[in-house]
Amino acid sequence: MKFTVIPTPEILKNDVECIRITEHAGKTPLALNVCLNGLPGIVFQHHDGQSPLENITTRVGSASNIPTLFVYGQMTEPGIMNYYPQSFTSTQIVLKPHALQTLLGLNASHLTNALVELREFSAGSLNMQLMDARSQPQRLNLLLNFLVSKLQQARHRDCLVEESLSLIHKNSASVTVKHLLDSLSISERQFEKRFIQSVGLAPYFYIRVKRFNEALRLIHSGRFSKLTDVAHALNFYDQSHFIRDFKAFSGITPKNMLQKVDLQADQRVYAYTET
Repeated sequence: MKFTVIPTPEILKNDVECIRITEHAGKTPLALNVCLNGLPGIVFQHHDGQSPLENITTRVGSASNIPTLFVYGQMTEPGIMNYYPQSFTSTQIVLKPHALQTLLGLNASHLTNALVELREFSAGSLNMQLMDARSQPQRLNLLLNFLVSKLQQARHRDCLVEESLSLIHKNSASVTVKHLLDSLSISERQFEKRFIQSVGLAPYFYIRVKRFNEALRLIHSGRFSKLTDVAHALNFYDQSHFIRDFKAFSGITPKNMLQKVDLQADQRVYAYTET
């Protein structure tokens, strides 16, 4: 499996985290384990006009009949994307945490742990255009043009929530909801309501996810020789809390992540295959 990251156009940098192309040439079934990353997105993927994705499973259920072009929201638990034994190419637009609201005008909580066809957001002919495209750059341009048109139509940005996200990302190891409330001069009730509408997760849960993401990044970087040092650097209360969050958001323990899997951790997209 080959992953390629495409730079985000300047006009979309406030709302698009990264663009990721996945190419798989295998002839055997593929199971891609997806960790929580606090980011929604848009995916187009197909093999001879059909979705190569058989189903997406989590601890509590399974989704099948996956469309070729869809938008997905935040996840609250890790999942497994099970692909048919065939080659495919996938284009993934990884959105910023708030972009379901700013680009699609959606209350992000309505899409938490869910996906829907993108045509529900005035993209009726886009799927067919993507199918007919003769090259990957042409498909990418179609998707980006759709997002630019949505950006030009956007009527609402919650600048306070976007500022809170910036504060979280700058200091995920120690930031707290209380710190955010003090910095933004807003009540907890109002802040939580606006954050959930924009992001799809409660602020406290989102902070935990971003701290987990930072733990994954540090493990992947090789800067720390001991997992206890990673936990200490990120201000986890103790090792058991670190392991608990890590397993809740990835499906495996930190030790297993180091020893048994092939981790793809580029541009804040965290997924792994069993080795």
